[in-house]
Amino acid sequence: MDLKLNGKRALVCGSTQGIGKAAAIVLANEGVQITLMARNEEKLKAVVKELPGSHSHDYIVADFLEPAKLRSSIQSYLEIEPGFHLLINNTGGPRSGQIIDASLDEFRKAFNQHLICNHVLAQELVPYMKAEGFGRIINVISTSVKEPIPGLGVSNTIRNAVANWSKTLAGELGSYNITVNNVLPGFTETERLNEIIAIKAEREGKSIDQMTEIMKNYTPAKRFAKPGETAMAIAFLASEQAAYINGINLPVDGGRTKSL
Repeated sequence: MDLKLNGKRALVCGSTQGIGKAAAIVLANEGVQITLMARNEEKLKAVVKELPGSHSHDYIVADFLEPAKLRSSIQSYLEIEPGFHLLINNTGGPRSGQIIDASLDEFRKAFNQHLICNHVLAQELVPYMKAEGFGRIINVISTSVKEPIPGLGVSNTIRNAVANWSKTLAGELGSYNITVNNVLPGFTETERLNEIIAIKAEREGKSIDQMTEIMKNYTPAKRFAKPGETAMAIAFLASEQAAYINGINLPVDGGRTKSL
């Protein structure tokens, strides 16, 4: 299927590994010019070299723990480069643990890292999307939006804040042909999943291999997702064909989530 994205420009956050990197590669294969965003410049340089296509892909160094610096970085970029048609909001999840044990600072840090930084980028990029008559904002969050995940108390809380921000924004921007949607990955083969497996294995007194098999069996698919599978869902939501899909939470979880 031709997703009709050739010539579009995308800002892909958290794109040096995992789902973010996979999304950058899939979109580049569709003819999208990619700007990567992450905090590690050496990794950004390496991923730029891996991106397919004839476009001159580039990157922005930014740390989502510092919203003010993020705004400054994107404003500086937009002073010399065009804006973006696609915004893929994606960043690492908060620290694991029971919610009762979470410090106030953990909530503040996660709120800044996820919701506030998403909002900063949306504010800076939406004017160009409106001018172009086309925009897609896709937030990579979590199935905890539908069912809270035990042991991820701060994440459960913040992800739902992002989901409701997204739904509100979708209602405000829909008339400009700008859609705002959330992708909810299930267990995906990323560094984040490896961390979760290790924590759960230690807490339950099991080996890494044992816990891996237990978690695979949580899903009807009996396996973990590959980052590229989630990236394909992101690419479709970014496409012209998905213009009438707006304000949704799309699980990509192999059927693990029990709710509709």
